[in-house]
Amino acid sequence: MRALALMAGGMFMFAAADAQAKFLSQTLSSLQIVWSRQLGLFIGVIVLLFMHGLPVLHTAHPKLQILRGALAAGSATLFVMAVRYVPLADAVAVSFVAPFVVTVFGALLLHEHVGIRRWLAVAAGFIGMLIVIRPGLGVIHPAAFLVAIAASLFAFRQILSRHLAATDRTSTTGAYTAIVAIVVLTVPLPFVWQTPQTTIEIVVLVGLSVSAAFGEFLIIKSLEIGQAVVVAPVQYTMLLWGTVYGFLVFGQLPDEWTWVGALIIVTTGLYTLHRERLASRKAAKIRSAPPEAG
Repeated sequence: MRALALMAGGMFMFAAADAQAKFLSQTLSSLQIVWSRQLGLFIGVIVLLFMHGLPVLHTAHPKLQILRGALAAGSATLFVMAVRYVPLADAVAVSFVAPFVVTVFGALLLHEHVGIRRWLAVAAGFIGMLIVIRPGLGVIHPAAFLVAIAASLFAFRQILSRHLAATDRTSTTGAYTAIVAIVVLTVPLPFVWQTPQTTIEIVVLVGLSVSAAFGEFLIIKSLEIGQAVVVAPVQYTMLLWGTVYGFLVFGQLPDEWTWVGALIIVTTGLYTLHRERLASRKAAKIRSAPPEAG
């Protein structure tokens, strides 16, 4: 229950960070906004290093950790570019195709077994995404496709996380992600930097960094004390918070078709997580079973 509560709190803070990023996207560069968000995570890592020392950075796969950090910078930048034009709840709904992309990548890259029911869930999830975006009808801004690309990069990050989890701690992966992302984003930052002109911009930038850092901390703690397959469904509460923030801050509410598509995405996503949980339990039983005599 504690792990579930921590994950729910992390999703609330991440939704708050997304809302602040959308607000700032009207006046500041997307790259600058993402850099400010990652700065909060970077400061959190510095605190982590002071608490636990350099052993936090010990990794068996430095190249994969660097790649994961670069993907984090890319996916976050594409998402912020998209929410400048796309309602927050719509963007969050589309981003939830990530678990389906993880399933596809898991089958193709990690050679994980995926049964027919999970493939059907993947197909249904992508249909749900198309219902939300409705390409060609001019209902949703084409920037929504940037969210789909960002979700794909995020899914590839998750695949790397699965591989790294066998040797590296969650805190180590989080630390490398924050450090690499801030370095990658700092290089082009001088070319797009815009000095905030108003007090509210400064306040929201600080709030963005704090929200992202606190959200990341809550998620890391959640994954340290609870199983990923157990706490993962709580991630879908972001759709609720995205809708609330979108209405309160921007006066935007999803239309009925967006709700239909989001419902399909969430339902099939939860089913996919359920099948993954069953597969994990089955694999655990096989590993723990005593060898047959003779």
